[in-house]
Amino acid sequence: MLLSEILKNVEYTCESFSEREIADVVYDSRKAKDGTMFVALVGAFSDGHDYISSAVLSGAKVILAERPVEVPEGVLLLVTADTRAALSVISANFFSHPEKELKIIGVTGTKGKTSIAGMLGECLNNAGIKCGTIGTVGACYGGKIYPTANTTPESFECMRLFREMINAGCEACVMEVSSLGLKAHRVDNIRFFAAVFTNLSPDHIGGNEHKDFEEYAYWKKQLFYKCDHAVLNKDDAFSEELKKIITVPVYEYSVFEKADFYAENISKLRGRGFFGASFTLVSETGRTEMKTAVPGLFSVSNALACVAVCRLLGVSDDVIQTSLRKAKVPGRNNCLEVDADFDVVIDYAHNGQSFNSVIDTFSEYEHNRIITVFGSVGDRAFLRREELGLISGERADLSVITTDDPGFEAPESICAEIASYVEKAGGKYKIIVNREQAVAYALSVAEKGDIVLLLGKGHEDFMKVKGKKEPYSDYEAVKKFFCEKQ
Repeated sequence: MLLSEILKNVEYTCESFSEREIADVVYDSRKAKDGTMFVALVGAFSDGHDYISSAVLSGAKVILAERPVEVPEGVLLLVTADTRAALSVISANFFSHPEKELKIIGVTGTKGKTSIAGMLGECLNNAGIKCGTIGTVGACYGGKIYPTANTTPESFECMRLFREMINAGCEACVMEVSSLGLKAHRVDNIRFFAAVFTNLSPDHIGGNEHKDFEEYAYWKKQLFYKCDHAVLNKDDAFSEELKKIITVPVYEYSVFEKADFYAENISKLRGRGFFGASFTLVSETGRTEMKTAVPGLFSVSNALACVAVCRLLGVSDDVIQTSLRKAKVPGRNNCLEVDADFDVVIDYAHNGQSFNSVIDTFSEYEHNRIITVFGSVGDRAFLRREELGLISGERADLSVITTDDPGFEAPESICAEIASYVEKAGGKYKIIVNREQAVAYALSVAEKGDIVLLLGKGHEDFMKVKGKKEPYSDYEAVKKFFCEKQ
């Protein structure tokens, strides 16, 4: 593509512009090659400007930077105020604006994003509206899952995925939109058909994320300046704040009070290796009986959000009913079928709100003890350690404290910090730093009627340690335990 076409609507300065053909746009110097354009992004842990010379050596012929730098003769230097904002425009141009060819639904909130995205993808595909999803689990379309580096990928990856989805026949895409993704300009160039808000509680605060809760909330709001329809959780107080700035039609859902879409007669469903819920959907079209394959009030709330969006897209209640009965999202309240007289659940819960929610959900079912296995990430989100420790210490019968993406911190120190809060709450605990061994211990001491909650890793099959991803899966740890037990 011609450079001038790629740069359409991008503000930049250049001493002596010269037209040239660009084969690809990269922001990782290791992917630079002959004929590429290198965009120097400033990140939380690295500055792309430090890798410009490496990109040039690999063949990059155009550099987009935020400040003047020395480049060899024949290499074109462009300077812009914010390379991330510029990349968002460049990405849309490079892939010929795929965002305009899809109905894109954005889901934001502290928790529930992945579950709603999964439910919506299931419903829309079953309704004949071929749909892809982008989020924590990865990018899903055409029956395959492709890994992504972030919940909301960089703008270039988003546009590439949109184009690939269109090529695969997709008409819609449901994507999780994180506060950090909004802050990093990853969705600047997208106009969303609908934006869904789930809930808001303190998270991603500290370190290189958000400086405080106010900033976190501010970035969540930004999605609702970019949508044609807004679907809001009436049960969360932040919805009232959102309604003050929203200028498009608003649809509210609730599990506690009357709304555009609300639930009555909520009840629990349970079978061997299965937890679910049933409820009566009430809306302007009447009353419809619904069931979900995921337990708890939060799953009913997520289902209501899904119904609201489906109705906007003309999906019938029959299709919604069928889809919700089988929709499960990897790593979200997954009850495993194990050869035991206790239950084992894997969930991604990694902050106070989601932790409480999971324990609330399973405590409502008849049980003996609740055993938690969890840790907390290193290098960031330090508030989580206290809230997770206090919650588990107060609410679980046994807390098995272990490792969860320690990064460059010593996992032993993180575990000890969490343990201090469990102890403060008066809870029983055991520290086992090796997560596979921690899972095995929890399963080995589980008694009849216990519910063992493996929390924090969810669908992930890796552990982030000192800048590397080491293979690890809670699913595999459980499988290994029961195989060795035989």
